[in-house]
Amino acid sequence: MATIDGLPPLREVIRAHDLVAKKQLGQNFLLDLNLTAKIARQAGDLSACDVLEVGPGPGGLTRGLLAEGARRVLAVEKDARCLPALAEVAAAYPGRLEVINGDALEVDALSHLTPPVRVVANLPYNVGTELLIRWLTPAVWPPFWESLTLMFQKEVAERIVAKPRSDHYGRLALLVQWRAEAKIVLHLPPEAFTPAPKVHSSVVHITRLAEPRYPADGAVLQRITAMAFNQRRKMLRSSLKGLGGDVEGMLVAAGIEPTARAEEISLEKFCALARVVAG
Repeated sequence: MATIDGLPPLREVIRAHDLVAKKQLGQNFLLDLNLTAKIARQAGDLSACDVLEVGPGPGGLTRGLLAEGARRVLAVEKDARCLPALAEVAAAYPGRLEVINGDALEVDALSHLTPPVRVVANLPYNVGTELLIRWLTPAVWPPFWESLTLMFQKEVAERIVAKPRSDHYGRLALLVQWRAEAKIVLHLPPEAFTPAPKVHSSVVHITRLAEPRYPADGAVLQRITAMAFNQRRKMLRSSLKGLGGDVEGMLVAAGIEPTARAEEISLEKFCALARVVAG
């Protein structure tokens, strides 16, 4: 990759700019440019897309996205120490990389993007799940993005694609699968990163659906699943008492056995229950 973009290897970039990864920022740098290009390819053809990248760090994935043909990349980086390294990437790809120094939870990235948009990121561990939930719960659906290609801790990735009756099945799986297709496309060992984290990582590719799989009020669905999985070992007739009214009757109306537990219930049944609760 260095021979393609004329930029030095990432280890040299990190050394030159004294970029020691900060634990409090959830940083683990991926230095293998072959791997960053492979991750970029999981997002599909980017030549007609703007790409939002969160937490680019020294720019390894950024370089992969640009080298793989992304029309334009908007990189949001909280750590100002990384800006000089990213400026060098921007200079190597004139007009195709914009860098915003800020917190991805606060930056209005949409004002800097032109559809179609795809999100590709090695998300900082400390904000990854929160960002995913925000992208999945916009006020209006479909959202601004066509797809999300995101790296998480392996356990989080497994929660995203989990099916009923599995150990990882829960609210995150329901939230994602209600309105999107999700699959794990890549696994990475700890030694692929600097510093090496204590956990394995996985890349998940999420493609939005035009409409939710089943009709339901999003706020009601989130409320029900929060209550159900907060006490996942209890029978639903007990964990959902906070709904008020005839909980057993509502469960039966949705085709759910009141003595069932949350991890046994499919997305379709939860959406049916959300419709009953909403009236």
